Amino acid sequence: MSVLVFVENWDGRFKKLSLELVSYASKVAGMIGCNTIAVSIGKVDDAELSRLAAYGASKIVSVESECLAVFDNQNFTSAIATVAMKQDAKVVILSNNNMGKALAPRIAVKLKAGLGAGVSRLPLSIEPFVVYKKVFSGNAFANLCIKSEIKVLTLAQNSFEIIENPLPVVIEKAGIETPENKTIVKDTQKQSGKILLTDAEVVISGGRGMKSADNWGPLVELADILGAATACSRPVSDEGWRGHEEHTGQTGKIIAPNLYFAIGISGATQHLAGVSGSKYIVAINTDKDAPIFEAAQYGIIGDALKVLPKLVEAFREVKGK
Repeated sequence: MSVLVFVENWDGRFKKLSLELVSYASKVAGMIGCNTIAVSIGKVDDAELSRLAAYGASKIVSVESECLAVFDNQNFTSAIATVAMKQDAKVVILSNNNMGKALAPRIAVKLKAGLGAGVSRLPLSIEPFVVYKKVFSGNAFANLCIKSEIKVLTLAQNSFEIIENPLPVVIEKAGIETPENKTIVKDTQKQSGKILLTDAEVVISGGRGMKSADNWGPLVELADILGAATACSRPVSDEGWRGHEEHTGQTGKIIAPNLYFAIGISGATQHLAGVSGSKYIVAINTDKDAPIFEAAQYGIIGDALKVLPKLVEAFREVKGK
């Protein structure tokens, strides 16, 4: 019996997200009384795989195959479900990001498992198996009881701390047959020279309070200083001030950075639904009654176009840039 955790890699490297997942899985395994097994898909060298053992993975299963070279729902689902059955996994854990959301329901069907999506705490109990999750765009919570023998969980990003729990390294190379690939990928283009919004630890986001596309310079400059990604609210992308790939919110990207700057954003429910997972929110708005201040840990009441240059100057001094 085991807890299986699927860890994504980015060009052969594990990021904070994967270490958070292993830490969470290790704690769940401790509650159940079994081992934690991490499964990695793609080319990752042994030194990088070994890092997972420092956070509680007693075994790392590395799966490499030509048909798994690019992400395909059907093939990844088959590979993870096969490992889960071989390792007698009673709980399978993935991230609640785009990949995890795509895979978890398929894996649950394959394993005849119950699904708990977007959990943000350790299970409240094991018998019965009850998990905690936010609902209604983060305005309420639910205790979800999963009664199936096997459970599939997706963990909300940035909802669990990284905990070191070093174990001896055991790496198993697995060759897994997957169904014939029905998806033909002709070309893959990766964004370069820019921090991906969904991976960023710090995000600088602007709203209608920026007043014009011409005023975005200081915001981008602040992002450069802090090594942050840039984002925007839906009205900004609808106006064409910024690209739709930067739109965060219920109808855009759901993110959970450590630090989120909401500059000139009022904080409509739809926007907060996409950023409420942030650890810290800093809001800048001229309206002291703007909803964003209810969600923010820190707030500045003022004109974004006047406050931003002062922030840039202050951070340049601190960072020595």
